[in-house]
Amino acid sequence: MSFEDLSLNFQEINPELTKQEAVEEANRCLYCYDAPCIKACPTGIDIPTFIKKIASGNLKGSAKTILSANPIGASCARVCPTEELCEGACVLNHSTKPIMIGNLQRYATDWAIKNEKVLFEPGKKNGKSVAIVGGGPAGLSAARELALLGYDVTIFEAEEKAGGLNTYGIVSFRLPLSISYWEVKQIESLNVEIRTNTKVGEDITVEEILKNYNAIILAVGMSQVPALGISGEDLAGVFDAIEFVKETKTKPISNQLIGKKVAVIGAGNTAIDAATSSVRLGAENVKILYRRTIEEMTAYEFEYEFAKQDGVEFRWLTAPLRIIGDEHGRVKGIECIKMELAEPGEDGRRRPVPIEGSEFTLEVDTVIKANGQSRYIELIEQFNLEHDGGVVFINPATYQTSNKRVFACGDVIFGKGQGEAMVVSAAQHGKESAYAIHQFLNQSLVKTALD
Repeated sequence: MSFEDLSLNFQEINPELTKQEAVEEANRCLYCYDAPCIKACPTGIDIPTFIKKIASGNLKGSAKTILSANPIGASCARVCPTEELCEGACVLNHSTKPIMIGNLQRYATDWAIKNEKVLFEPGKKNGKSVAIVGGGPAGLSAARELALLGYDVTIFEAEEKAGGLNTYGIVSFRLPLSISYWEVKQIESLNVEIRTNTKVGEDITVEEILKNYNAIILAVGMSQVPALGISGEDLAGVFDAIEFVKETKTKPISNQLIGKKVAVIGAGNTAIDAATSSVRLGAENVKILYRRTIEEMTAYEFEYEFAKQDGVEFRWLTAPLRIIGDEHGRVKGIECIKMELAEPGEDGRRRPVPIEGSEFTLEVDTVIKANGQSRYIELIEQFNLEHDGGVVFINPATYQTSNKRVFACGDVIFGKGQGEAMVVSAAQHGKESAYAIHQFLNQSLVKTALD
């Protein structure tokens, strides 16, 4: 299999709607007055309105309706679990099939991208400045809203490009880089400064940021995959799933997995992405090993079905014990043990416990770790914020942390019962944190005037 063939495997898998298909689908919409699809969208997109504008040929108006509510609406059109959100709430589920809201959203936003439309203008400057640490979905959404409100906004992004998960963490055949890049450009067109390759706490100090900005938003997301805590993790052929997916988006496609047998540890969306990417890189066999059952799997249902169609095997109630290497220090197998579920733990999920004597070995030459993500605890503590294992405590009504001038949104506040870490949820929280800062700073101005 040639490099060219492998590269083709990473082209976007879902074809876009034709003009005729889009108009016909838009005309199926009932344009409900009290539309349940709007209520099911975390960002509150006015779905009947944007669909009606597609039907009437007003694609610019449709795209603007979408992106007004969701600054990363082009990405979300591709990665949102629409069957659980807007499409799942569509009233046509009761009689026929739901409107293809995600596909129509993609059709409108793709039109704006292809026609290089700039849809928003910055607000009149108000003399206040806000720093945003992290240029992912939450940070970008917050930046867009603040720029529209007239703030000087600076995003500090550790990576070479902004976009966070959308740029680096979601496979190209679901979300091409060009889509994330366009959304970043839309934010930059509002005079938002994005300082890439800039790690807060290293390249610029926390003290400098606290001193130079009226308010700060912490939107750093999550870090790398943590260690499994078993022997053999340092062998050649063991990968971090996040870095693995990132390389498929930022480096030339490699043939290193052709004919390989791959084990992916974990069953979240990143694990699915790593597994399906492995298939596309020519792996002979790909297995996902998960210590719980399908009921506890955190991956979206559509991701799971997609992986099965790609031929990915799922081994439930299976936990790794050690990774086995050959005489050259390369992976040759993984020893596992069967599990069973006991009583629920503190997180409410039933705890997996090993079954004595059930050990077995799988012959693999590649292991990809996708067992969750660690958090930026050191940075959080440099800001001197209260947190629980890297989940920052906030006032849910204001997104304020224990430091009243520091707000937090996105993955850094998700977890331990504080919401579901969807891209669309991060976008909404970014918007809400921006509005909260606007209210906070205006209240501060009023208080100063009264004093």
